Formats: sequence, structure tokens, C-alpha cells
Amino acid sequence: MDDSSGSKMGSGDKLLLAALHLIAEKGYNGVTTLEIATAAGLSEKTLFRHFGTKQKLLEAAFDRYHYAEEMKKLFAEKLIWDLETDLLLVSTTYHEIMNRNRKMIQISLKEDEGQLPGFRDRTQKHPQQLLEILTNYFIEMSAKGKIVTTNPELHAFTFIMMHFGAFMNDLDAQKSYPGITLAPFVQESIQLFARALRP
Repeated sequence: MDDSSGSKMGSGDKLLLAALHLIAEKGYNGVTTLEIATAAGLSEKTLFRHFGTKQKLLEAAFDRYHYAEEMKKLFAEKLIWDLETDLLLVSTTYHEIMNRNRKMIQISLKEDEGQLPGFRDRTQKHPQQLLEILTNYFIEMSAKGKIVTTNPELHAFTFIMMHFGAFMNDLDAQKSYPGITLAPFVQESIQLFARALRP
């Protein structure tokens, strides 16, 4: 979510980025549609014309900026069917996207489902799609004889949770494990995972 090229963005993208920034900072109920529109350099009328409501604006931001589509493209176009190389690409891309979308993650962790009905389901769509894509990858790698797996979905879930946990450690300024940095963790975790699944 790089907003450095703000002058080239359309009204919709300006509103999405302003909403993410303000809601991450003040919470969903702490921000008005007028504040979002003003921060985007637009009128409140423009916000309503584009999105209708504040909740629809936030939902559109999640759909636009989260990682499911990018991951689908990666799995469709960039894999070389070498376990360690592929998993390194998947995890590196995952962390790049998650870090780019830190504000969205903070909002999804902070907001109460009662305030935003259906919002939690929407935010879960991306991790569930990644689980499905990664499970299918492990199934295909097994069919090619490149890995041994008895439960590809559980392996995919373990891999995702391992990297989500590392992201969460970095999300907080007061890291639980300040002595462990991301790059060596990614390398080590991929090597361990690959070693465990090789035939």
C-alpha cells in the first residue's frame, strides 16, 4: 500500500488509503466519513458516491489491498516445483504483502465483529484462500514424488501459522522475541520444513 504516488491515484484509491490510515490510528468508530474524505482531499459526497457507507469503504479496502489475488498469481506463474525455492518465494512474498498491509491487519485485529457485521468473515477469506492454494501445491508436489505428505492441508496450515506468528511478532513495537529477526527465521523455517517433507 504505497501511497507515495498520491497524485496519480484515482478518487477511490485515495479514499481507501485515507480510510485505512485513519481507522488503524483511531478505530472504526473514532473516524467519520467527513474526516476520511478530507484526509483524501475529497468531499464527503464523493466518498458516498464511490462507496455508500464507511463499512463498505473499509470492506473495499480489504478486498483491494489484501493478498489472495497476488498469491494466486504467484502460484500460477512463478513456481519452479522445487520445494525449498518455492516455499522461500511464498514466504518472502507473504511477508512483503503483510508488511505492506500492516494497517489493515491492525484494523482486523482491533475491530469488534458487533460493530462491523460480516467483517471478520471477509478478513478470513484471504487466509482461507491461501490455505487452499498451498494445500493444492503440496498435493501436486506429492503426486510428482517430490514430497512425502500424509496431510497436505495440515502441512499448509502449519506453514501459514508459522509465518503469521513471525509477522505478528514484528507487528508490535514491543516484540515478544526482539533478538530474532525475520530474514534468518524465514531461511531456517524453510530449510526445516523442506527437510521434513522431502522423500
